[in-house]
Amino acid sequence: MTFLVTGAAGFVGYHVSQALLERGERVIGIDNLNSYYSPALKQARLGRLGQAPGFVFNQLDLTQPDALDTLAAQEPDIRGIFHFAAQAGVRYSMRDPYVFADSNVLGHVAVLEFARKLKRLDHLVYASSSSVYGRNTSMPFKETDRVDEPGSFYAVTKRAGELASSTYSHLYGLPQTGLRFFTVYGPWGRPDMAYYSFARAIARGEDVTLYEGEGLARDFTYIADVVAGVLAVYEKPPAAGEARVLNIGNHRPESVRYLVSLLETELGRKANLRLLPRPQADVEKTWASIDAIQSLTGWHPTTVLEEGVQRFVSWFRTYEKLTINA
Repeated sequence: MTFLVTGAAGFVGYHVSQALLERGERVIGIDNLNSYYSPALKQARLGRLGQAPGFVFNQLDLTQPDALDTLAAQEPDIRGIFHFAAQAGVRYSMRDPYVFADSNVLGHVAVLEFARKLKRLDHLVYASSSSVYGRNTSMPFKETDRVDEPGSFYAVTKRAGELASSTYSHLYGLPQTGLRFFTVYGPWGRPDMAYYSFARAIARGEDVTLYEGEGLARDFTYIADVVAGVLAVYEKPPAAGEARVLNIGNHRPESVRYLVSLLETELGRKANLRLLPRPQADVEKTWASIDAIQSLTGWHPTTVLEEGVQRFVSWFRTYEKLTINA
């Protein structure tokens, strides 16, 4: 079958594309290859995907109204869409909200408009975020919780995407599932994510910035588990006209300081900690309830943080060409 993966050069998009290709599917990948973080990393991911005969790449900007028009005419038999293209970065959204409105709202609508023209489409799966839970303090976060008090503009745009998808399902019968990802980590990850920036700082002997307070914790979810969850959800589309959102997390919040200690062990160096007050846009803790996705698909994460960090650092050493503690 033919699948469209937006954000194919990104972290989750790359891994999902790779899994589909390994399964023998045809994948059309699109990405705008922006410079929010190293385009070289994105090109390296694309280079690996390009080794598969079933991969086709188009460099497109979804914020341009006609970006997908040609593709709709050329590829009418697309059966599934995985929409991961978005502008990431909670704190970055405080500095440049306009780019988030463009990429995460206008770009999302562009994909919905494209999807409703596909007569054979079975399911649209798109990336939302745990950030939509905002200032909610009820733990663990459940899909039935209120999400009307976002804590960042990034969260606003991801919630807007969920609402747009619900409306398009109602109006046009598009079967859709939004996945609220919880702190995805692992090989080929994003350099702007905390675990990656911590590893780089430790390896270089630079300061590791941590936020004050012992309660800082995240529901770290390993990328292979995420991919398995994404594909399991795709196989269970809602009925036409229905849209849903599901958490996809590890259901196990871990201390950020414990993450740093694991990185120290794997890299063989102590971190130089620099403590700062926690920014207003950052929540203290995330914790996913995964009852809904387990009930639907049987999926559950299998990778503990210790194992996941070990795998990440093994890749990190090779990609960053590190020789410390070799």
